[in-house]
Amino acid sequence: MFTIKDLEAATGNFQFQSLIGEGASGSVFKGTLADGTSIAVKRIKWQPSGEMEFRTEITVIASLQHVNLVRLLGYCLSKSGDHYLIYPFFENGSLDAWLFKDDKKRSQLSWVIRYNIAIDVAKALAYLHHECHHRILHLDIKPANILLDGNFRALLSDFGMSKLIGRDESTVMTRARGTVGYLAPEMLVPNAISTKSDVYSYGMVLLELLGGRRNFILAMERENQQRQSMYFPATVRDRMMQDKLMEVVDESLVKIEEIREEEVVALARVGLWCILENPMLRPNMTEVVEMLEGRKPVDVPPESSMYVMNLLESQPQSSTSTGAQEYDSALMSANNLSISIQSGR
Repeated sequence: MFTIKDLEAATGNFQFQSLIGEGASGSVFKGTLADGTSIAVKRIKWQPSGEMEFRTEITVIASLQHVNLVRLLGYCLSKSGDHYLIYPFFENGSLDAWLFKDDKKRSQLSWVIRYNIAIDVAKALAYLHHECHHRILHLDIKPANILLDGNFRALLSDFGMSKLIGRDESTVMTRARGTVGYLAPEMLVPNAISTKSDVYSYGMVLLELLGGRRNFILAMERENQQRQSMYFPATVRDRMMQDKLMEVVDESLVKIEEIREEEVVALARVGLWCILENPMLRPNMTEVVEMLEGRKPVDVPPESSMYVMNLLESQPQSSTSTGAQEYDSALMSANNLSISIQSGR
């Protein structure tokens, strides 16, 4: 247990220069302990949902030991009501900062690194789903929650939305939790969720690793795009059917390195298997690891209706700039907003 004075000294009293990330429930600061250890301090603002997130994260992550999971160093309870979680600091930050926020950084994220990241995260999820005493559903798999160490090995973080279920249980009823754009379809309506809900989110991340772009094209990216190309998974599916998968690989990689086409095919196929609407058809994470490591063949996935794409195409076109901005704002929120839904709307 850390004291608030320990954390204030480590972070310079939580000064703005130490801020390295912000989310719906709080902020993350970089700090240095007295012994020189670099840490990341997650400050959770007190609120009923924040209390739940804090207790969940303590309960879930404190007992976990896996090379691809971020370990918890400690915690702090302050008189102000704010709670703090202390983790190791990873110099390369989160995956989303490399994929989406800087073209130069994206080009430095080589194909070999991306493929290894895919395997690292798959192994972490296989451990959570199949090797722990309880099955653990992460429920918020996305690039922002995948951290990269100095060697670009991936570690899964942020267990505030996780859910534990018994080994003899296959599903659990819960309110929807996670980030729009990565939520499995079964989580958008009152329904039982399972480990296959994490599989769906993981599949969406795989496709973003492949293309070096978000699965939804935002306003500034789509000015000259056809409407049907706004949803990247649909583009991947179409190119797969045409045997032209190399066309969907991040073009910043194609220009500077040779990429093994068999790995591109494996990554794309696994991603499309993972995002099938029917959870029963999705592979489990142990199978995903075997497929990515070449120990299990990856068949062509079946046809998918891709509900999300149909939803996007049903949005009305607006002839006014205001209408277009509202629609673009909705797409932006779909990628960045963490939501909790208690009933359908």
